[in-house]
Amino acid sequence: MLLWMRNLPYRPQVHLGDTGPFAGGVAMDCYFHNAVPSVANCRDCSNPVCATCRDTTGLCPSCRLNQRIKAAATARPGLKGGIGPSNPAPPPPQPPQPAARTTALATVSLETRALLGLGYPLWPLAALAMLGPRRSVEVRRQAAQALGFNFGCFGMYFGLNALTHIPLLGISAWPLLAVLFPVWLVASVIYGIKVWNGDEVRVPLISEWLDEREQRKEPTRAA
Repeated sequence: MLLWMRNLPYRPQVHLGDTGPFAGGVAMDCYFHNAVPSVANCRDCSNPVCATCRDTTGLCPSCRLNQRIKAAATARPGLKGGIGPSNPAPPPPQPPQPAARTTALATVSLETRALLGLGYPLWPLAALAMLGPRRSVEVRRQAAQALGFNFGCFGMYFGLNALTHIPLLGISAWPLLAVLFPVWLVASVIYGIKVWNGDEVRVPLISEWLDEREQRKEPTRAA
C-alpha cells in the first residue's frame, strides 16, 4: 500500500487525525524526502517540508534557490552600448561604371581629326585628307564618308531643282529644296564636331555602302 502511494503523480498528506484532540496534526512525508515526517508547509509554495529542508524563514530548498536566481539576475550589470559605433557606417556600394569606349578614330592625331571634321562642311579638305601619304583605314573611311555626304547632298539638290521645272511634281519638290540647305548645314556641323572629338560617325546609306565594300575586300585579302 505504501509503495502504491509513492508512485502516484501527487503525494498525499497524511494527518494524524482530522478531528478530535489530534486535529491539525503534523503532515507526513516531506516533499523532498520520502517517508520523512514534515513539520510545516513552505511559506511561498505551501509544500510540506521536514525540519531538515525548512530554514529559519520558513522556505523550502526550491524557493530558496529561486530567490538566489532572481537576486543574481537583478545584480548582473547590463551591457554598455548606448553610444553607438565609433566609426561611421560604410557607404553603400556604387554600381560599376561602364568603361569609356575607345574608337579607332580617337588614336588619330588631333590635326588630322580637325582636317576630317572640317571636311564635312568643306569637302575639298576631305579630299586632301584622302590623298594624305600616311592615311590610315579610319582616316580614309571618314574622308570617304565626308565626300559621299557632300556629293549626295549636291546630287539631291540638282535632282530636286530639276523636278521643280516639271508640272505637278515641282509642287512637292519645292518644300524639300527649301529645307535641304539647313539640313546639310546642321548635319555637317554635327558630324564635324563628332569627328574632331574622336567619336564614331556613321552617315546614312554611305556608311552601309562602305561596310559592304570592306566585307567584299576581306575574302580577297584572305585568298
